[in-house]
Order: sequence, then structure tokens, then C-alpha cells
Amino acid sequence: MNNYYSLAYEITPFTMAVIAQYGKSAEYGACILETQEEFCVKTSPTKLIDHACKSFGASLKGRQDGTRDICNITHKAPIAIDPTSGMYFFPTISPLNAKCSWIAHSYIDQMRIVDSTHTEVLFKNGKSITVDVSYGSMLNQTQRTAQFRYLLDNRIKYLRRQGPDMVAEPYA
Repeated sequence: MNNYYSLAYEITPFTMAVIAQYGKSAEYGACILETQEEFCVKTSPTKLIDHACKSFGASLKGRQDGTRDICNITHKAPIAIDPTSGMYFFPTISPLNAKCSWIAHSYIDQMRIVDSTHTEVLFKNGKSITVDVSYGSMLNQTQRTAQFRYLLDNRIKYLRRQGPDMVAEPYA
């Protein structure tokens, strides 16, 4: 990762991962891996994810509640920041932990075991990262995200099939 820090960042459909960074000074921040560039910010990954959710009309907590209601996932819940643009992310560990990173489901090509507590994530564009999470846990997170994505996408498709006659608030 590059060592330059930006003061602000907004997650986009080109964001592949928001990786927790922490050092000896206990200063927490995030390195952002996008399809074309990498940079760091002084904001935690979970705060960046919450901000992204809010820019699409809901908080991180609201997105997590939605995931729970759709597929009963209560811990380390994957979220849809914006399902229409395919922005589905999952946390590597509990989002309450400052070491939590977030991975965009759409960009994962494959994962490899590094050792019992580390996994290499290979992205579709050839870039890779190593996370401090077991392969089994990462595999579980990607499978849960795929299931959530399938269920939410089906709900959205069902509503679209209902046609333009269906409106949320009828005109007076």
C-alpha cells in the first residue's frame, strides 16, 4: 500500500477493499484498494462504510438490520451499501473491532490459505491482499454474502416485475 494519506474518501463501485491500518502510535486508519489506485486515510474502515451507507440513505446499523431481516445473519453481517451498483461488502471480523477490514464481494476472484490465521484474497484485476483471518472464516463470509446478495437481488427483481402501476404512495 502507498503511504500517502488523504483526509477524506468516499466508497465507490470501484472500491475493492477498505483495509484497517494500525501502528505503534495506535493511530487507526484505512488503506483503500480501488481497481486503479491505492491510498490511505485517517478514518477507520467501519466509519467509512457507515458514511457510505448514509450517502445511500441508511446507516451501517440499518443495513445490518436489513441483512438480519432478509437472511437471519446477526454477526459479521454482510451489507449492501447500494445493491443497484453491486456494492456488497463484508467485514473480516466484528465491525466493533478497530482491526476490522471490509471487502467488496464483487471483486474477489479467489482466496488462498497462507497459514492457519491468514488468508490471501486475490482480486479480479490481479491485485491481492493478505488478511489476518482464517481461510474458513473468509470462505464463510463470502458464502454468506453471496446468499444475502441472491436473496436481496430476488426481492428487487420481484418488485420491478410488478410494473409501473405499483406505486408506494398513490396520488391524492
